[in-house]
Amino acid sequence: MLINGAGGNNPRATTDNEFHFEAKDIENCKTFFDLDKSGVEFVFALNWLGTLLPTQVFAPDMIDRNGNILNIASMNAYTPLTKIPAYSGAKAAIVNFTQWLATYFAKSGIRVNAIAPGFFVGNQNRGLLFNEDGTPTARTAKILAGTPMGRFGELEELVGAVLFLVNNDAAGFITGVCIPIDGGYAAYSGV
Repeated sequence: MLINGAGGNNPRATTDNEFHFEAKDIENCKTFFDLDKSGVEFVFALNWLGTLLPTQVFAPDMIDRNGNILNIASMNAYTPLTKIPAYSGAKAAIVNFTQWLATYFAKSGIRVNAIAPGFFVGNQNRGLLFNEDGTPTARTAKILAGTPMGRFGELEELVGAVLFLVNNDAAGFITGVCIPIDGGYAAYSGV
């Protein structure tokens, strides 16, 4: 089994504004037009190559041995969040790559699937979700308003889908799928 857990973003690949028209109201606003090429390249290399390269190294030992590859995508792959176009695009590439690999290895004894976590609080995003005093940011309010369960996920809530997907008895005929673990985020239209 290989779990490709590469992931991350970079401030050089994010905007300060959610909508273009807001730039005029934000002093020194970093817009879409100010995204740093090297920051975008870093995000794609981390997410895409961080999945490709381990697969190239470990998949040969899995051929004809009922191997499992599990990639970590994101709900951003399906519904891109504002401000983070590179991360959203890179995770969309992971979903596509999962499907490509599933097809490529289908007759070689390797199943390839992915999970798409929704919103979980971690060291990487804590500063975006909570103010220094611990109160939720405006972005957190938007996230939770768009998540029918009304809360962030707990890391333990990823385990069930992972164990299911890598279990050849339970999921032996499943390949090329990406399971959302998102508290209903993808199911909710906002209305």
